[in-house]
Amino acid sequence: MATLDHGDPGDAPSMPTPTAPVTRPRRPSAAEEARTVAASTNTATLASLSADGHPWASYVTYGLMGGNPVLCVSHMAEHGRNLAADPRVSLSVVAPGENSDPLASGRITLAGTVLRPSGSDIDAARAAHLAAVPAARYYIDYSDFTVWILSVDRVRWVGGYGRMDSATAADYAAAVPDPVRPVSGPAVEHLNTDHADALTAMTAAFGGFPDATSAACTGADRYGLDITVTTPRGVSYTRVGYLSPLASLDDLRAATIELTRNARRS
Repeated sequence: MATLDHGDPGDAPSMPTPTAPVTRPRRPSAAEEARTVAASTNTATLASLSADGHPWASYVTYGLMGGNPVLCVSHMAEHGRNLAADPRVSLSVVAPGENSDPLASGRITLAGTVLRPSGSDIDAARAAHLAAVPAARYYIDYSDFTVWILSVDRVRWVGGYGRMDSATAADYAAAVPDPVRPVSGPAVEHLNTDHADALTAMTAAFGGFPDATSAACTGADRYGLDITVTTPRGVSYTRVGYLSPLASLDDLRAATIELTRNARRS
């Protein structure tokens, strides 16, 4: 009977391991992943504290100043009154449309305290929220609405089953969103449809599986490709890294062509 690994989706059997070095296996850091998720949408669930001390979850919209979410909340809403009374909050953000299984999607929790912007930050916060939520122009200046900036103190990122990590507030603030992952869907589909043989060659040469019989790309980011690999020993997962990080999705085609050429020379 196959050994079962705790934490694998469905308690899947143990997977074959690489038999050669995985070259350039670098992945985005937890801080980079979190910044990418935060930038991928403008909606979230806000957890605030009610007057009776109970947590209160509310659906909200937000923009971003750096990595700090900017909220626009009515005093008539319970969560608006909660923020005015107790600035401690957390925000749960789910990356949109990644997987049919919700628990396999990327998501983050940002925790900290809210504050009302002052000085030059007033206009900057207002502009940040409107850039992400254009419909807010109809109410953002009403007297019963307040703009709040969430100053992030704690960051938790979950990338799906078995992928999770925390990031410091400083690392989160210094990171930038991935320019490739949020817009890589069509490119990934193209790789799988038209270049499956190239993916297999890359995986055999650089992904640690020289016995790969087929490979499929499950995701792309600025540093490399996530790969599902089939071997005579079973199905596993690996990473194929580019020779250098990508600045935009436009660089992905050249990066994969270079990897394919190098793989076929090896």
